[in-house]
Amino acid sequence: MKHIIGAASGKAKRPVKAPIRSAVAAPAPALRIPSAPAPAAEIREEEAKTLQATLVTVTEDYAGQRLDNFLIRQLKGVPKTHVYRIIRSGEVRVNKGRAHADTRVEAGDIVRLPPVRTSERAEQKAQAMQSAMTEVARHGASSTVGGYAPAAEFPILFEDDFLLAIDKPAGVAVHGGSGVSFGIIEQLRMARPEADFLELVHRLDRETSGILLIAKRRMALKLLQEQFRERETDKVYLALVSGNWPTNQRVIDKALHKYLLPNGERRVKIVPNDHPDAMRSVTLVKVKTPIAANPLAPATPFTLLEVTIKTGRTHQIRVHLAGEGHPIAGDDKYGDFELNKALHRTNPHGASLKRMFLHAWSLKFNHPKTRKAVQLHAALPDELQQFLPSRQTGLPSDAPAESEDS
Repeated sequence: MKHIIGAASGKAKRPVKAPIRSAVAAPAPALRIPSAPAPAAEIREEEAKTLQATLVTVTEDYAGQRLDNFLIRQLKGVPKTHVYRIIRSGEVRVNKGRAHADTRVEAGDIVRLPPVRTSERAEQKAQAMQSAMTEVARHGASSTVGGYAPAAEFPILFEDDFLLAIDKPAGVAVHGGSGVSFGIIEQLRMARPEADFLELVHRLDRETSGILLIAKRRMALKLLQEQFRERETDKVYLALVSGNWPTNQRVIDKALHKYLLPNGERRVKIVPNDHPDAMRSVTLVKVKTPIAANPLAPATPFTLLEVTIKTGRTHQIRVHLAGEGHPIAGDDKYGDFELNKALHRTNPHGASLKRMFLHAWSLKFNHPKTRKAVQLHAALPDELQQFLPSRQTGLPSDAPAESEDS
C-alpha cells in the first residue's frame, strides 16, 4: 500500500493556494488510499494528478543543511532515490528556483515540496514503531519490542529548549551500530515521540559513565559540536588506575592508530608519529589522590586521576593510560585482565569492581543560545564510589548546572 504526501482535501472544488508550514512542524499529511484490485493503481495515478505541492519555510534550526538532507527529514518514508529524482527533475524549488542536492538552505527560504508517495516499507516501519510504543506503555521498557528500541529516560543533569544533559550509566551504548541494536539516542527518541530533533553532540564509550550532551535543535548541535572540535570545552574524567602514578607525569602526547580485529571488533594502539595512519593524541593527567591496595588485590596500590583529553580519539584515555603501565581498573580491552578478575570477585571486606572505573565527571561549555558558561557535574556512581576505601572529598555530589550568573 502506498501513501501520498501533500494531498488536497477530497471536497475541494477549486484550486487552493499551497499552504506554508514551518520546517519544525510534522511532515505533510498523508492520504490513505484503500486497498483494491488491480484498477486501484490507476485510481492512485488519477489522485496524484489532483494533489497540491506544499511550501515549507526553513527555520533557523535547519539553516546551512544540504537540500537533500533537509528533504529526507521533511519527507519521512519517501525513498532516497525518489528524493534525488524530484530534485533533478526540478519538482523541488527553493525560492521558486531550481536547486541542486548539495544546495545549502538558509533561514527564511521557501522550499516547494511536490506530492510524493511513501513506501510500503516505511508504512510498515511506522506501524511497527507505533506497536512497539504501545507495548512499551503496556508492559514497560525492559526489552526491545518488534526490533525497535524500548523507550527510556535517563537521569537529567540539565535541560532546556536547546539541549539535554544526562548522566549516562555504564554498559549502555550511546547509539546503535555494529553488534548493538540500539542505544541511548534511539531510546530517548522512543520516549519522546513529540521531539522533532534529538541528536548526540558527542560520544562516550559503552563502558564509560557520566555526562552526555544531546542537542534538541540543529542550531544547538552545530554550535556545541564546534566547541568540541575547537577544544573550547573543559571536560574532565575520573579514572582509577593500577599502580602509583608519578605526580610529575602530566602530559601524554603519543599518536594512536585504530584497527579491527579478525572478528570485526575495534581496537586502538600507540604508534610512532611517522606511522602512515598515526593520529596525534594528547591527554592531560593530574593525580587526585593515591588509593591504598584493595583487599581483593593486596599487592596493587591504585591512583585516582583527573584526566582531560585535548584530542577526542576513540579509546584515547584507556590506551594512553595503559601505555604508561597504569591501565584503568576493570578495563576489559586494555586492562590487566588478572587484576580485573581479582577485583570482580565477591569482597567480604567491601565492594568489588564489576565495571571499568572511568567516569565523565565534569563538563564546562558555552550555552548555544545565551553564550553563557554552563558547568555540569555528575557524581561518581555508587558502584564506583563504594569501591574506594573511604568516601573521597572534593567529588561534588549531584548538583544543578551552574552558569556564570549563578
